[in-house]
Amino acid sequence: MPETEDIPLYTVAQVRELERLAIDVHGLAGYELMGRAAGALARQIAAQWPGQTPVCVLCGPGNNAGDGYLLAHLLRQAGRPVSVLALADRQRLGGDARRAADEYSAAGGQIGQFNGELPAAVGLLVDALLGVGLDRDLEGAYRSAVEAVNRHPAPVLAVDIPSGLHADSGRVLGVAVEALTTVTFLGHKRGLYTGAGVRCAGRVVCDDLGVPAEYHTGVEAAVRLMQQPPLGALSARRPADAHKGDFGHVLVVGGAPGMAGAARLAGEAAARSGAGLVSVATHPTHAAVLNAGRPELMVRGVASRLQLAAMLARATRVVVGPGLGREPWSRRLFDQVLDSALPLVVDADALNLLAADPLLRPDWVLTPHPGEAARLLGTSAAAIQDDRFAALRALQSRFGATVVLKGSGTLVAAAERPWRLCAAGNPGMASGGMGDVLGGLIGALWAQGLPPFEAACSAVCLHAQAADRLAAVDGERGLLAGDLMAMVRRLLNEPV
Repeated sequence: MPETEDIPLYTVAQVRELERLAIDVHGLAGYELMGRAAGALARQIAAQWPGQTPVCVLCGPGNNAGDGYLLAHLLRQAGRPVSVLALADRQRLGGDARRAADEYSAAGGQIGQFNGELPAAVGLLVDALLGVGLDRDLEGAYRSAVEAVNRHPAPVLAVDIPSGLHADSGRVLGVAVEALTTVTFLGHKRGLYTGAGVRCAGRVVCDDLGVPAEYHTGVEAAVRLMQQPPLGALSARRPADAHKGDFGHVLVVGGAPGMAGAARLAGEAAARSGAGLVSVATHPTHAAVLNAGRPELMVRGVASRLQLAAMLARATRVVVGPGLGREPWSRRLFDQVLDSALPLVVDADALNLLAADPLLRPDWVLTPHPGEAARLLGTSAAAIQDDRFAALRALQSRFGATVVLKGSGTLVAAAERPWRLCAAGNPGMASGGMGDVLGGLIGALWAQGLPPFEAACSAVCLHAQAADRLAAVDGERGLLAGDLMAMVRRLLNEPV
């Protein structure tokens, strides 16, 4: 599996600094950058929508509109049918945007006014309405325009960012364009890759506008987009004289009555991803049959502290929470695991128990989904999704160590490390048990020697990539957590 360098994800302030460096240091004029942006858009249209597909460009009040007017000019020159609908009076445009509109008009281009409806006979809509600086909910004509775009059957190409999407957080500002493709400029904006940004942006293409890479060195991104799991030494073949004791002993603690499958999934995921030994401490009512289909798991029913203590004594990493429940039995096990001082992966119901009695600790990995994150922070899942970066910062600060905020565009954070974002994965993963598999995978990679942050990043990446490979063959609908096991193993064993 080849290692590929992660991609920096920038805030709006950082992208503006990149633009300033391009203009002030590299000597590029702002209008030249606008022309290069239009050229990148024209190339994308030629590649993705070849032929004579009629194009309608919607232009707003700022530099995004300038990109749109210059794009329309290039399309006319290429003989492509194109129309422009404006939401801002050309006479009131400023700077480079006004110059671009004047150039398009002087060449014979017609500018219509948006009246609430879009032409039916177009095959592509270009969203050049609003740019990355938007920070308030859309209203009035702009909201109407975005709603009209989303109703229209034609695909949408967004300029830099879908209008109505907050570029830093990925939050929808009332309503946002849902594009098939977004061409973004100078650097990848982090809001395109998590939360609602994934749905709104569609496929993201980034064009650096010819600005040399060295101008990015002074703008340090706090978040990076993972391209491949950072497996490090785990990418190499195992030594010929290796034995099971070299690869750690993962203990899964969970499986209250009616939820045995969660503990089983986590245990099998740990085994399939290379842990030397895997034990499962579960409720006595089903312990005897839990490993009927997977005898490699060492399962024991746990009813007393003494029984769990014996299992903890042999473990090197613990995954606590899959199917754990919130009954007195669950609380007793969780408290005993905390007392053990073993490195922990804390998932599912263990997170809900932690929310009732918060604790900061340096040697654990927390893996909340938005609902669990909301309980940990005393807020709502909607608030978590509105700004997943802020939520992750709060979780890491309050609970310490490594935090994985699951969801579309999963985020991983640890103190004094650039965060990682995983854009892989698909809606087929919205099914029961997926988080249990991820927890077991993190525990196994950590047990095999990866540091906790790298183990979490690698597990998130492998988990998502496995789901994408499977979905590419048989589709997303009906994808089960158990389906991932064989593909995770295959990815872990692909040659470097």
